[in-house]
Amino acid sequence: MSDTHASTGASPESLRFQEERGKVGMWLFICTEVLLFGGLFLLYSVYRYKHHVDFHAASSDLSRFAGTLNTIVLITSSLTAALAVHALGEGAVDRAKLFLRVTILFGLTFLVVKSFEWGAKFEHGLYPNAPVLLGMPKGQILFFGLYFSMTGLHAVHVIVGMSIFGWVLGHLGSTVTPSKPVVLENATLFWHLVDVIWIFLFPLFYLIS
Repeated sequence: MSDTHASTGASPESLRFQEERGKVGMWLFICTEVLLFGGLFLLYSVYRYKHHVDFHAASSDLSRFAGTLNTIVLITSSLTAALAVHALGEGAVDRAKLFLRVTILFGLTFLVVKSFEWGAKFEHGLYPNAPVLLGMPKGQILFFGLYFSMTGLHAVHVIVGMSIFGWVLGHLGSTVTPSKPVVLENATLFWHLVDVIWIFLFPLFYLIS
């Protein structure tokens, strides 16, 4: 029995079962997230169909530059997260740590850009229940309500993903190793989900034609 198995007191078969259970659990969690955002996307579609003109007008108040920048940032962060998994698989723990740090930095960049974007909306009174927004057509009120709700929920997922990566970064080489990469793989899978959700949010809010 290896030192790793002796220290955990578990057989190779038991460890393999735990890893597989962890992967299945993550996929089930992702399914619930897809259902959650799928419902929100459906709600958005119904309101957009009913208030197409108002949604188009409200979308013009968003910064396409900020949205595009954040899209590039998240797509690149998914690449660095995948490179971290690849590096760990090759036994390059230090390289995996570097890629994780870069991924977290990209996540922080996304949140900073989003905070500036949200700040501009608050300055112009374009936030839920603001007097300025309440004086606008119903469709625009619904648009910004959905915008803050859906992008806010997505931002929470970004923060959660960064927190998980931070934990993994602190345990790379000890709890998370080349022979036990499941936590990093699951964290990266979650991060890919965050990326995919944003890829849907970006055109829905920023590229309305």
